[in-house]
Amino acid sequence: MIDAAGRVIDYMRISITDRCNLRCKYCMPDGIQCMPRWEILSLEELEAIAVCAADLGIRKIKVTGGEPLVRRDCPQLVRMLKNVPGIEKVTLTTNGVLLEQYLGELLNAGLDAVNISLDTLDPGLYETITGADALDKVLGIISRADRLPIPVKVNAVSIDFDNWKDGKERDKNGWRAMAALAEQYPVDVRFIEMMPIGYGKQFQGIDHRTLLLQLKEMYPDLETDHEVHGFGPAVYYKSQRFKGSIGLISAIHGKFCSSCNRVRLTAQGYLKTCLCYEDGVDLKQVLREEISRPEKESHFIWPEGLDVRDEGLQSRLRTAMEKTILKKPMAHCFETPGRITESHNMSSIGG
Repeated sequence: MIDAAGRVIDYMRISITDRCNLRCKYCMPDGIQCMPRWEILSLEELEAIAVCAADLGIRKIKVTGGEPLVRRDCPQLVRMLKNVPGIEKVTLTTNGVLLEQYLGELLNAGLDAVNISLDTLDPGLYETITGADALDKVLGIISRADRLPIPVKVNAVSIDFDNWKDGKERDKNGWRAMAALAEQYPVDVRFIEMMPIGYGKQFQGIDHRTLLLQLKEMYPDLETDHEVHGFGPAVYYKSQRFKGSIGLISAIHGKFCSSCNRVRLTAQGYLKTCLCYEDGVDLKQVLREEISRPEKESHFIWPEGLDVRDEGLQSRLRTAMEKTILKKPMAHCFETPGRITESHNMSSIGG
C-alpha cells in the first residue's frame, strides 16, 4: 500500500504480548502492570489481521513483544504467518533468554531471521538493567550464530550508562565490547538511539553522530555497507576485521521518516503508523464487534465457525487499516519531545 506521502508500506511489526521475563529499567521495570489476558489478541485475530495486511501489500512481518517467547504459541503463530499468501518474510525480536528452548520449533515453523536484544556484555550491568542473571544463556545463542541456518542480529540500545545514578562506576567503553561481537561472530550488531518514550525518558542516550566517529577511530577502514541486511532503517558499516557488520538506527540524529515503510500492531490490537504519536485505529473493536466480555478473566476465544477470511470481516478490517495507513504522519518529532503524543510504555506499544 502507498500512503499519502508516497511511501510504500510493506512492513508490519506485530506485538503478540505485553508480558516479559525480564525487567529492563527503560522498558518494563518492576511494578509495571500487564494487561488482562482478554485484551491480548488471539492467534485467529492475528491471522485475520495478517491476511488483510497481506492483501494491502504488507510483505514482511516482525514478531515482537514484550517478550514474544513467553507466549507458548509463538512458533505456531510464526508457522501461521508464513502460510499467509503474500507474506514473504517472518522474523522475530527476542531477549534471547528462552530462544534455546524454542529455537527448533521456530526453525521448523519457517522463521527467516532472529534479532536478539542485548545492551551490554558486562554480567553485573546486565543484571542491573534486566533484573536477571541470564547473560550466559543469551551469549550461548550468539556464539552459535555461524552454525544457525538463519541470520542473527544483535540489538543494543545506545544508553549512556555512566549517567546511571546507582552509585556504581561503569566502563565508559562498554559499547566497544558490543561492537566487537561483529568481529567474533557473523552477526549484525545494531545500535539503536534511545527514544524519549515511556520509561526511556528517564535515561540519557548516546548521540549516534558521536558514536559513528568513535567507531571510525576503532575501525579506521570502516565504510558504508550497501548490502541489503533486512527491511528496517539501519545504516550498515563494514570493516575487514568484521565477520558481520555494524548498523546504526538513528531515529533522532538520522531521521529516516521519508523512507519509513512500517506500521505497528500492539498486543491489544491497536494499529499505529508512527511510534511517536498515539494516532491509529483499534482493530480489536472491529474483530470483536458485538462480542461481550465474559465475567471471569480468560483468554479471548474465537467464535466457532467464523472464518478469519470471512468477506465481511475482511472488508471491515481493510476499511479501518487503509484509512489509518493513508494518514501516516510525514515525520516523527523525537527531537522535540514536547510534541510527542504517545504516552504508553514500550512494553505496551511493542518493540
